[in-house]
Amino acid sequence: MSKKSGRTSMVKTCLLAAVCATVRRSVRTASAFQTSNRLSTRAFTHSYISTQESTYLPSYTSSSLEGHLLSSSSKTRLMSTTTPSSSSTESKVLKRVKTANAAVSDEVVAIKGWVRTVRKQKTLAFVEVNDGSNLAGIQCVLSFDQIDEASNAEINKLTTGCSVEVNGLIVPSQGKQDFEVAAQSLRITGECPGETYPLAKKRHSLEYLRTIAHLRPRTNTIAAVARVRSTLAGAIHRFFQDSGFVYVQTPLITASDCEGAGEMFRVTTLDLDNVNELPMSKDEKGKALNGVDYSEDFFGKPAFLTVSGQLGGETHACALGDIYTFGPTFRAENSQTTRHLAEFNMVEPEMAFADLQSAMDNAENMLKFVVGETLEKCGSDLDFFTKFYDKKLKDRLEKLVSTPFVRVSYRDAIGYLQEEIAKDPSKWDFPDVEFGTDLATEHERWLAETKFQSCVFVYNYPKNIKAFYMRDNEEDGGETVNAMDLLVPGVGELVGGSQREDRLDVLLDKMKELDLDPEDYWWYLDLRRFGSVPHAGYGLGFERLVCYVTAVENIREAIAFPRSPGNAEF
Repeated sequence: MSKKSGRTSMVKTCLLAAVCATVRRSVRTASAFQTSNRLSTRAFTHSYISTQESTYLPSYTSSSLEGHLLSSSSKTRLMSTTTPSSSSTESKVLKRVKTANAAVSDEVVAIKGWVRTVRKQKTLAFVEVNDGSNLAGIQCVLSFDQIDEASNAEINKLTTGCSVEVNGLIVPSQGKQDFEVAAQSLRITGECPGETYPLAKKRHSLEYLRTIAHLRPRTNTIAAVARVRSTLAGAIHRFFQDSGFVYVQTPLITASDCEGAGEMFRVTTLDLDNVNELPMSKDEKGKALNGVDYSEDFFGKPAFLTVSGQLGGETHACALGDIYTFGPTFRAENSQTTRHLAEFNMVEPEMAFADLQSAMDNAENMLKFVVGETLEKCGSDLDFFTKFYDKKLKDRLEKLVSTPFVRVSYRDAIGYLQEEIAKDPSKWDFPDVEFGTDLATEHERWLAETKFQSCVFVYNYPKNIKAFYMRDNEEDGGETVNAMDLLVPGVGELVGGSQREDRLDVLLDKMKELDLDPEDYWWYLDLRRFGSVPHAGYGLGFERLVCYVTAVENIREAIAFPRSPGNAEF
C-alpha cells in the first residue's frame, strides 16, 4: 500500500469514527429525552436563550489556529478542541460577555456591540466597542499579524456606529480601562455608512437628539438615563414586593375622570373623518341635540385614556390590604413645559387601614430604598451625570438616603414663602402667595432647596385646589383636606397623596359640588357602602423621579419616546 493511499484510508477511518461517535451521542440523548419528563419549559427557554446569546467558533486545524492565538496557553486551550476525543467536526461555543461584566478570562469570549471609535497604527488597531451595558464599553486590541485575513479586511471597513462581533481573551488593560480584549477575530455584523449616519463624532444638543429618538439611546446621556431608569423601576417593584404589596394592573381605558379636571384623551371607533355620518344625540321626541350619541360607540358610552390608576387600585386595596400599580397614564394638557408629558408612568400604592402619616412614611421609605439601590448599582452613570449635569448630584442623592424628610403644614409653608417674597418680590415670577394658592415650581423648589435644603412633605392643603376623593379635615371645618405633596430639590413636586374620603355621604356631597355624576362612579361608591375602611395612598411620577436622579432638566429625556402637544413621532 502506498503512503498516499494509507493516509487517505486513515482519514476515512477517522471520519467514520467521528460520525459513529456523533450517532451514538444522538441515540443516548434521544433515549434520555424519552425516559425523562423533567425537561421543563423553563429549561428549554433557558437553553434557547443561551444559544441565542452565544456565538460559534469553527474548529480549526492546528496550523490554521496559529494565526489566531496570542499566547501559548490560549493555543493549548483551543487546540484541545481538535483532539480525537472531541470530534473535529464539532464547534466551540463561545460565551458572550457584556462589557459591564468584563473580567480577565481564561477562555476566548465573544464581545458584541457597536463601534464608537477606531484607531489604527502600523501593526495594531484599537476598536472601542459599546454594547449598552455600561458607559465605558471596552477597548479591543487587534494585532494585524495575529488575526486572520478576513479580520484584517473587516478592520478597513469599520465606521462609527457599525455593529461587530469580536472574539478574544479579556486581559488587564495597559491603558485607562481595567480590562481590554486581546482580539483574535472581528466580524462586522451590520455596516453603518459614515456619510449618512446622524450621530457623527461630535456633541449633539438634546433637542436635536429628540428628532432622532430611535438612535439617541446610542449616546452617552440617553443610554445612561435608560440604565438608571431600568434600575429605578426594578427597585420600585422590589420595595413593594418585599413589603407585602400586591401588584395590580389597572385599566388604561376608563369612563371615569380620576382628577375631575377633564383633561383626558377620548377613545372612540366612530368615523371622525365622516362627520356627517356621526350618530347624534336626540331628545325624547327624536329631535337632534348638540353632541355625539356615544351609545353607538364601541363601549356604549364616552371612554377615555386614564389619568390615574388610583380609583381602580382602591378597589383591590379594600380587599387585599396593600397594593400598588405601576403603568402608563395620559393627560391631554396643552403644556410645553420641561415638566409635563402627555404620556407618562405613575407608581400608585394604596394602603387599607392607613392614614396620611402612613402614606408619608411609606413614600419616604420607598424613595430612600430605590435611590440607595441606584447609587449602589449605577455608580459610573451617576458619576457621568454629576460631571456633566449637576456637580452636587451624588451628594444630593446620598443626603436623601441618609436624612429624614422634613414635614411642614401648608399654612406654615405659605407663611415662610410670604416672608421670603416680601424681601424682594421682583425676584419671583409668582410673588402673590396666600392661603389657597396652588404652589408654583419656584415656590416648591425654594422650600426644598433653600428653606429646608431637604426633601419636604407639605400636608393639609386647601380643599378647593385638591381632588374630590381626598378626605376633609374635621379640625378646621373642612377648609383643608388630608393631602400631601413631597417636594424635592432640583425638581419640586415628586409625590402627591392623601387619605381617601371613606365616608359615603361626604363623598357624594363633594361630587355634587364638582358636578360629577355619581352614576359614573357607582362602583367606586360601593367601596364606601360595603365595608368601608380608612385608606390612603399616593402617586409618584416616574419620569420626574428619573429626572431627579439623573439631573436631566427636561422630562422628555427621561422617557424613550416622549409624547407632547404636536409630537407623536416614532
